[in-house]
Amino acid sequence: MRKKIISVLFICTALHTMAQEKEPAMKTLGKAITEKFPTTRTFDVQYEQLGPADYSSKLFGNQFEKGRIESHNRVKAAFNMPFFTSESRRFVLTSSLRYKYESYDFGNVYNYNSAVTYKKEREEFHYFAAALSATYISTLFNKPIIYNATASVDGNEDNVQRVKGFVSASLVLKRTANTTITVGVLGLLDPSSIVPITPLFTYNHKFENSKWDFDFILPQRFLFRRQLLENGRLGIGTELNTENFYINVDSPGSKGVYELNQLELKTGITYEYHFTPKLIGTIKGGINNILSVRVTERGERTSNYVYDHKEDAQGYFRFGLSYNPF
Repeated sequence: MRKKIISVLFICTALHTMAQEKEPAMKTLGKAITEKFPTTRTFDVQYEQLGPADYSSKLFGNQFEKGRIESHNRVKAAFNMPFFTSESRRFVLTSSLRYKYESYDFGNVYNYNSAVTYKKEREEFHYFAAALSATYISTLFNKPIIYNATASVDGNEDNVQRVKGFVSASLVLKRTANTTITVGVLGLLDPSSIVPITPLFTYNHKFENSKWDFDFILPQRFLFRRQLLENGRLGIGTELNTENFYINVDSPGSKGVYELNQLELKTGITYEYHFTPKLIGTIKGGINNILSVRVTERGERTSNYVYDHKEDAQGYFRFGLSYNPF
């Protein structure tokens, strides 16, 4: 699972709103995407605090370290701006910028190679990404369909590290007054991808005579939502997230640039509140389960990892603020 898979689901879920329109418009698409995913809004800032957790790791298949992460913080910022729209408003080009800062504070750590317990120093990482996305809305078999192609570059404070991309197509399979089902396919333009082609599926259902609805996006979320207070919305469920950043290594026998990929399953509660129509606050909290942490040489497949990391479940809290002037 890579971040590109999650990114393309922004587009798939928009079909739920588009399915209600006879003439799908780019404005409708944009509203549907930003309504579900804060990081696609014009400006978005998030702060996340993860609780303490014990961990153990292996290096080249051998036991390496075990210890405790006392604190893990993330700060994320995103900027998205459409800069070209065709006269028909069915084709749009969008630029995006991303920044992430991660910090780890450790307790006592035991190193298997030296058989020594020591206090590990704080570790900090910076991640940057820029992307250009082209989206086209059309019809196929009299149903709305969205085509998307995205190219991105990412790296750290030292240099640009990789060029990535994906293409996708998503189609409304079924639509009724309360239920929308979409299917799609994603092709990854990344030599490090284990699965180059991935099927996509979304299901949204609004319960009769109820404020509740159910949102399922394969493989990203399983969520029950309802309006709470006049300008708020509550969500309860589970979401799959991916995180990555680059690590510069300068130790004997391992010099070079490596990439960390982490797969997380977050279960808990989300509350969004509109302070104004353009300013939205988000609070999330619950349990974070780390499914996988692997470090590979830059550009290598995730299955060819050099470092493997196991970590206990931990509590988490996230606060976000988004501004959508358009």
